[in-house]
Amino acid sequence: MEITGAEAVMRSLEALGVDTVFGYPGGAILPAYDPMIEADFTHVLVRHEQGAIHMAEGYAHATGKVGVCIVTSGPAATNLVTGLADANMDSIPVLAITGQVATTAIGSDAFQEADVTGITAPITKHNELVHTPERIAGAIKEAYHVARTGRPGPVLVDLPKDILNARFEWAWDDAVDLPGYRPTVRGHGRMIREALELIAAAERPVIYAGGGLVRAKAADELYEFATRLQLPVVTTLMGRGIFPDTHELAIGMPGMHGHYAAVRALQEADLLVTLGARFDDRVTGKLDAFAPLARVVQVDVDPAEIGKNREVDVPIVGDVRVVLEQLNGVLNDKADRDGLDRFLPDTAAWRKHLAEMQVEHPLRVEQPETGVLKPQTAIRAIHETWGDEAVYVSGVGQHQMWAAQIIPYTRGGQWINSGGLGTMGFAVPAAIGAKVGVGRDVPVVAIDGDGCFQMTFQEIAAAVQHDIPVIFCVINNGYLGMVRQWQHLFYEDRLSQVALPQDCPDLMKLADAYGIPGFRAMSIDELDTVLEKAKAITDQPVLLDLRVDPDEMVFPMVPSGASNDDLLESVEEWHARVAAQNA
Repeated sequence: MEITGAEAVMRSLEALGVDTVFGYPGGAILPAYDPMIEADFTHVLVRHEQGAIHMAEGYAHATGKVGVCIVTSGPAATNLVTGLADANMDSIPVLAITGQVATTAIGSDAFQEADVTGITAPITKHNELVHTPERIAGAIKEAYHVARTGRPGPVLVDLPKDILNARFEWAWDDAVDLPGYRPTVRGHGRMIREALELIAAAERPVIYAGGGLVRAKAADELYEFATRLQLPVVTTLMGRGIFPDTHELAIGMPGMHGHYAAVRALQEADLLVTLGARFDDRVTGKLDAFAPLARVVQVDVDPAEIGKNREVDVPIVGDVRVVLEQLNGVLNDKADRDGLDRFLPDTAAWRKHLAEMQVEHPLRVEQPETGVLKPQTAIRAIHETWGDEAVYVSGVGQHQMWAAQIIPYTRGGQWINSGGLGTMGFAVPAAIGAKVGVGRDVPVVAIDGDGCFQMTFQEIAAAVQHDIPVIFCVINNGYLGMVRQWQHLFYEDRLSQVALPQDCPDLMKLADAYGIPGFRAMSIDELDTVLEKAKAITDQPVLLDLRVDPDEMVFPMVPSGASNDDLLESVEEWHARVAAQNA
């Protein structure tokens, strides 16, 4: 059957089971938007191409499937760059399809031409400029496969307009043959045994659980492994929820703004069982002072991550879910044959020590009974309102750290944020994409800051147009809060270009302009009423303006570049330390 290249794009996506595409039409991609009218998937029309890629990311975060976006050439394609870099840092599987000028015009600086494959080569797992219509199906199918296998990540297929218009004989083959692409899935048997021997000999072991576990959907395997061996678990910013915070073995989140006990657990550990985590600087602090007493087992599907930042004693390359199955399988065999006693570390004293630290060093906030609303109180109340069944999506900044600290997460994919790149503006479109992915029965709550929100709030129009009922909660402190915090601590409170007037824009008028309900809480006295009103609305987007104390800061905190041993629990502790140094 003879079809156009544009029709081949639609058929390829349908054959791959794609159910939603986020996009924005334009000249070079226009041929693909004509057969899209009959395509067997939903298209969400965004208001900015960056919104399309972040929606695809949110969809992928929430579902584990590949998120797909489609935009035109030139500036539309370059508007994807931030989202592609974001997805690359956080290992999110997304497929970007971009239009391109005709092959005869490539290299001539034609209208809306950009070397998209060249620009995105460093921030995609794979990309391809398609030169013939016969190649379209293979290019899309292979890119889709690469995006979701091995270490997941973003891929891009660039389609010239004349290739989309060309006619050719259609053929589809489900098989994918990429001889040079063979991700290692199973861990080496000897390394599996060595890891278990190290664990059995450890006195202060910790599972350092990262976002790779979420991508691998390894929650059950992790739970079996940790509970059987009674290993304390810390979950990184990207790994939140993969091991339930409600479990007694859960120590919390490590890192620059992590929980005190989790940070100390890594510093005092004699063994780190590192699963799908990459020793990034926000967790390690000063690298040569990180976990100084610990030997390291590291499991990662990406061999480039093994030993990249920290020397490893037992390296295991493989899919972390499969490797955990192998570890659990060996333990099962040992239990059946010899009993497990000699393979179990004695962690009782260690677990007691960590539990005591959790009690002695809780998150602290002084919330007056009336009047000013603390941001931590607002976020805790948001969780109490929508509960454990909701998915929570954040922007980047103080509100992100509070949401990561305060909300007890119990499953992978329940917490969605921009971790590695730290992309402001992520929350609004990502929440929309996540809501499309999880469906109408699961609440999706965006917890955003007033700075982040103003970068991408235009995508509320897409939510309204396509009937996507997200709850948008703006933690509105009238500042770029995290920047202000750093200026206060490290620049002698010389505040430079961080003020964002709380009424510019007036978020209630903005809600009215989009035709959605809007509610504002100015104090703690109004908070519960506002949240209950918002919860009662489930058939359309809702916007909440929660006015909070602008002076509140995120603690605990490890100053940038400092050792995790320099962890601060309060601003008073910081000022006391500075005074002592200056004395």
